[in-house]
Amino acid sequence: MTKTNSGNFFEDFKLGQVIRHATPRTLTAGDAALYLALYGSRFAIPSSDEFARRLGYNRAPVDELLAFHVVFGKSVPDISLNAVANLGYANCQFLAPVQPRDTLTAVSEVIGLKENSDRKTGVVYVRTRGFNQTGAEVLSYVRWVMVRKAREDAPAPPPTVPELPAAVAGADLRLPDRLHFDGYDAGLAGSAHLWDDYAQGERIDHVDGMTVEESDHMLATRLFQNTAKVHFNQYTEGKGRFGRRLIYGGHVISLSRALSFNGLGNAALVLAINGGRHVNPLFAGSTVFAWSEILDRCDLPGRRDCGALRVRTVATKDLPCAAFPDKGADGKYPENVILDLDYWVAMPRR
Repeated sequence: MTKTNSGNFFEDFKLGQVIRHATPRTLTAGDAALYLALYGSRFAIPSSDEFARRLGYNRAPVDELLAFHVVFGKSVPDISLNAVANLGYANCQFLAPVQPRDTLTAVSEVIGLKENSDRKTGVVYVRTRGFNQTGAEVLSYVRWVMVRKAREDAPAPPPTVPELPAAVAGADLRLPDRLHFDGYDAGLAGSAHLWDDYAQGERIDHVDGMTVEESDHMLATRLFQNTAKVHFNQYTEGKGRFGRRLIYGGHVISLSRALSFNGLGNAALVLAINGGRHVNPLFAGSTVFAWSEILDRCDLPGRRDCGALRVRTVATKDLPCAAFPDKGADGKYPENVILDLDYWVAMPRR
């Protein structure tokens, strides 16, 4: 009897299956510092205990995306160890702040299955939920991933594709109860532009670029305990369709968020991810750029000190974004576009 884990293949998943993932992960100030070193994010709340205390926190929470990646990483050995690619995200909500010393665990439910026409792969849809040590749910999201089949002739279940909302409703966005922006210092935060200064339809070129090195993405992916073979194993992936290791899509999301500071410096917290697609692969040696569009603005229930912006951020590789590269009339993206992410952020008001 083998004692090693070869991961689940497409035919191993069952609709309604609930998977409790290993391993509990206690986040520390060291993890937060390493995350900052990897991406260079300059958003003030997760950067400074003192800044965060002025807004009602006990200390700086960890970056929302660090918590997301850690919960995501828990699911990889069970969901996507045999993945070809992670395809997209939807209906992601950040429900409670994660502080250093919090311990995160994750549980996933299979909510959709669809075999691909080549019969070599299929798409698995899961709802993954992250919890802290008290059992409080800190985030929840849906993702879908293309997974290899172990045997092409393995029977496939009837196709089931879940219906997902186009966006998290503004009324459902959740801010920490103790958070207030009365003491928010825009000067220290690094930008004079607040919620009132942004208009629906406005586009922002974030100008800066960041080159991805093999060491960066491998260190980051190990930080998240993401064990997907496509990111680590050159022996196998060198023989695959790309001929080299693929950069974890979440690495692109964090780079894009960090780059967006130049133009959205007061986008203090990520509240939800409405949808996201990794539309082309990224490999080490390429430089990532980003631009954003303001899709919507909304008030937050019971709050006068802040509002929410719905932001679409598009990331590119080796292509500055002054011309706002986007999908064409046919709905196809240029090969240099690598990410299309739709999300809500909280921003203080005047």
